[in-house]
Amino acid sequence: MRPHVTGARVRAGFTIDLEFADGSQAAVDLEPWIRGRRGVFEALQDPVYFARVAVDSDAGTIVWPNGADIDPDVLWEAAHGMASPPELPPAHR
Repeated sequence: MRPHVTGARVRAGFTIDLEFADGSQAAVDLEPWIRGRRGVFEALQDPVYFARVAVDSDAGTIVWPNGADIDPDVLWEAAHGMASPPELPPAHR
């Protein structure tokens, strides 16, 4: 069964309290996943915009108004200490 995000609330900065359909909950700092990124993730680097996060119940993950989202598998793994953020290419550092 794929992880399914059922709740999300911005705690502070880029940290989100996540709830999953399996009953697990965790605070996940998403800053390493979005800091320095381009494209749809660039807007998320603004804390005010980042706070506009919502749960898309159909997709089972978190989304933002510009269409950015994060794979629910990645969120579940991060919440359970099993994922690390992808490394930025050298041009983005």
